[in-house]
Amino acid sequence: MIGEKFFYILFQLYATLKTTIMNSMTDPVILRTINAISPLDESAMKKAAAYQDSLAMPPGSMGELLKIGQRLSGITGKLHNTLPKKRIIVLCADNGVVEEGVSSAPQSVTLAQAINMTKNLTGMSALAKHFKNEVQVVDVGINAAYKCPEVVDKSIRRGTNSFLRGEAMTREEALSALKVGIELAHTAKSEGISVVGVGEMGIGNTTTSTAVLSLLTGVPPAQITGRGGCITDEMLAHKKEVIEKGVALNKPNKDDVIDVLHKVGGLDLAAMCGVFLGCAECKLPVVIDGYISIVAALCAARLCPLAKNHFFPSHLSEEAGYKLAMTELSLVPYLNLGMRLGEGSGCPLAFEIMDAACVIMNDMATFEQAKIDDGYLKGLR
Repeated sequence: MIGEKFFYILFQLYATLKTTIMNSMTDPVILRTINAISPLDESAMKKAAAYQDSLAMPPGSMGELLKIGQRLSGITGKLHNTLPKKRIIVLCADNGVVEEGVSSAPQSVTLAQAINMTKNLTGMSALAKHFKNEVQVVDVGINAAYKCPEVVDKSIRRGTNSFLRGEAMTREEALSALKVGIELAHTAKSEGISVVGVGEMGIGNTTTSTAVLSLLTGVPPAQITGRGGCITDEMLAHKKEVIEKGVALNKPNKDDVIDVLHKVGGLDLAAMCGVFLGCAECKLPVVIDGYISIVAALCAARLCPLAKNHFFPSHLSEEAGYKLAMTELSLVPYLNLGMRLGEGSGCPLAFEIMDAACVIMNDMATFEQAKIDDGYLKGLR
């Protein structure tokens, strides 16, 4: 009895401590979102798997498409799914760390490309137009004045600070960015969107993402810092040094995602994290693009591990830290095309793969419909 009482008290202390930590790192809106995220519908997934076994093909021969179909059923609770309305949400913000010389592109490119996305002139938006996907470009921190009503204005501040000069932003600003992302996911759900892709536009955000990833995983920045938009060997060495100094200066608490984001992250990254959480809350499948997108997804999964069940990968990014983040999420990218653009450019391609998974579930004949006796498969399934 004494042992049981001791462990009960210990459990109660753990639960109290966990609640205290959660309340210290989030606010009521974000806590409600986290608490509303539920596990996948296991019954629906089992039914999907059983139905797939009845399809006229060798067991499991459609590979990953079958797993996608099962997960979609787990998210929606339905056996047969379609994804008629797709949206790529692009979070745009400037990162003050660019003043440290970590990027080959000037900060002005953030605004220029945000506007170009609304005209379907960038790599991602051209693909999205071709595949008839919606693109929603959102300003959460562009460091410039402009007139472009097609860009959704959710600006929190005009860019972050360089994390070599102190914290990138305040904790409240990071929380505000998360809530913007959650709101965008809710809006997508209310507008009948069936799948969301998460993209970004923000010069300097491979630097902030690497700082965040290093802290969340404990892997030194030197091992996972990549070239971003393309920099020289000398700039790469400097970029590693900047990240190491920024982490050492600000001393983020690696166990507090919000502390990490506000001290060395970016408004784009924080808002993307919010989209991932909001989609999971709304039971919307959500596609990860490249490096920045997957670091944001990892942040969301650290805040709520159940959220990652709603995440679908797209392509293998060439950034050094991408594989680490993918391993942390226990995911495998669908495509390896040598892509490293960002913007959400992998999302239109992943959408097509997910559509293919739905086609298998909806249009393929069963053995019975195909008039094939599947008795030869007994003992093989």
